Amino acid sequence: MARDYYEVLGVPRTASLADIKKAYRKLARKYHPDLNPGDKAAEAKFKEIQEAYSVLSDPKKRAQYDQFGFVGDFGRGPGAGPGGGPGQGPFGGGFEGFDFSEYGSSSFRDLFENLFGGMGVEQQRRGGPQRGEDLNYSMTIGFADAINGVQTKIKLTRLVPCPVCGGSGFSSLGGERVCPDCGGRGRSFVQKGFMKFSSTCPTCLGTGRVSGQVCSNCRGEGRVQGSETITVRIPKGVDSGSKVRVPGKGNAGINGGPPGDLYINLEVTPHPFFKREGSNIYIKVPITVPEATLGAKIEVPTIYGEKKSIRIPPGTRSGQKFRLKGEGAPVCGRTSRGDMFVEVSIVPPSSVDQRVRELMRELEKFYEGDPRKNLGS
Repeated sequence: MARDYYEVLGVPRTASLADIKKAYRKLARKYHPDLNPGDKAAEAKFKEIQEAYSVLSDPKKRAQYDQFGFVGDFGRGPGAGPGGGPGQGPFGGGFEGFDFSEYGSSSFRDLFENLFGGMGVEQQRRGGPQRGEDLNYSMTIGFADAINGVQTKIKLTRLVPCPVCGGSGFSSLGGERVCPDCGGRGRSFVQKGFMKFSSTCPTCLGTGRVSGQVCSNCRGEGRVQGSETITVRIPKGVDSGSKVRVPGKGNAGINGGPPGDLYINLEVTPHPFFKREGSNIYIKVPITVPEATLGAKIEVPTIYGEKKSIRIPPGTRSGQKFRLKGEGAPVCGRTSRGDMFVEVSIVPPSSVDQRVRELMRELEKFYEGDPRKNLGS
């Protein structure tokens, strides 16, 4: 099935002739073969644009297209479709020679709906409620805010319901438009199991038209750009790459559809001495030679601001790690926490002091053998 002509030109079904011409000129310039030499895709696109424009710029052809979803005569053989080639109509020439005149256009649409279950161009033209698009917002927060959670305000630009027409896309001040409930057919359909029943549309009373004209503020879209400042809560335990969903703060829906959601993509700035891996926290802490040799009890900082004591056993070596259970980052969405790992690093005393140098020489006598003898073996 050929693409929807309105979709080809990128205009709504309520577009004026001026809007259609403007869209055509813009696309024709972009895909014209002279500007895209040798580009077969651009050439095919240009032909598609010309075909769509030839129908939508002609009031009679456009009216037929809006009513039936195609342009052409039912009884014609090859070449009946809008492009003049075989099978361009909705049935691909499969009904050529069949006389539909006794049914009338309205009855034929009913037959089409019952044969194909309401699917196809009529359903596309009717256009029911559609959910609004989701939006993404990037935010950078500090290390502490990621650990403890934070509530902050952000300024958001999104599509909101038009305040003039209330999101309908139409004004009630005179004029007429296609009935939004039946799509201009004048008939409504109810599915009961495998059976489908049709009746006169209660909204337009079978006329296919209702009062109202395209809203001048939103040009029939039903939505306009709007800015607002909202408060968002970032939960505890988020990390770089985390997403926070804010329901209903995406773009407004179409034809009464629900709004989309807002997704906040987070980036967390690194800490000067805490390192995070998942929910675990790592920190390197210096200790003295006597503390490592004799053992000691030292205090280390935590990500929560308070200090915790750990015991360094005698003979501790550089790189040895000690665990503080439950002192890591919160697990996002849970009440549990990760662990904190303290890696000690032995710091030698200053070699400037002569007394220190003498003591180190005395200490050297207590080393037995070469501590590097197994390296490279």
